[in-house]
Order: sequence, then structure tokens, then C-alpha cells
Amino acid sequence: MYEVRNSTPRTSHLAPQKMTLEIITPDKKFFDGEISSVTVPGSMGSFEVLNNHAPIISTLDRGKITVRTNAKTETFFIKSGVIEVLNNKIMLLAEGVEVH
Repeated sequence: MYEVRNSTPRTSHLAPQKMTLEIITPDKKFFDGEISSVTVPGSMGSFEVLNNHAPIISTLDRGKITVRTNAKTETFFIKSGVIEVLNNKIMLLAEGVEVH
């Protein structure tokens, strides 16, 4: 005999998971903090990462990175790099970073 169960997903009463970003160069950790979004120069076009983004690994071209926090927006320029997004943790490895 088969048991019928309610397949309605349970909602969690936990606080939403915060999104963090680390920007690391060969010389130092350039940025480490909580963000609301980041826009990066992907090799196949610019894209934005928001909270709960699907897991992704992508190469990055030379270009502008826009980091948005609740308090401000910061802009950096990278030579090239790689980005990994997994469980609201973003790791960006850059060949070099310039602040303008």
C-alpha cells in the first residue's frame, strides 16, 4: 500500500542568506564583504550576479566591475580573471585591479 504525502514545499523561517564577495589578486585580498549585487565583464558579455544566483564559473575579460552594497556603489577595473558563484558566495580572482 502506498502512502500519499503532501508535496507542498515547506517555507523556511530563517533569515535570507547574505551574499558575500571576495576579490583576490596575486598580491592581496582587494575586497571582502557583503554586497547586494555585482556586475562583471564576462568573456561572452557583461552580467550581473544577484542574491541566490545559480552556481556559475566564468572567465572575465578586461573591464569594469560594479560592486553594490546597501550603503554605496564602488567601481573597479580588472585586467582579466575568473569568477565563481556558489551558495551566495562570490569568489573573483583577478590578474590585477585598478580603482578609478
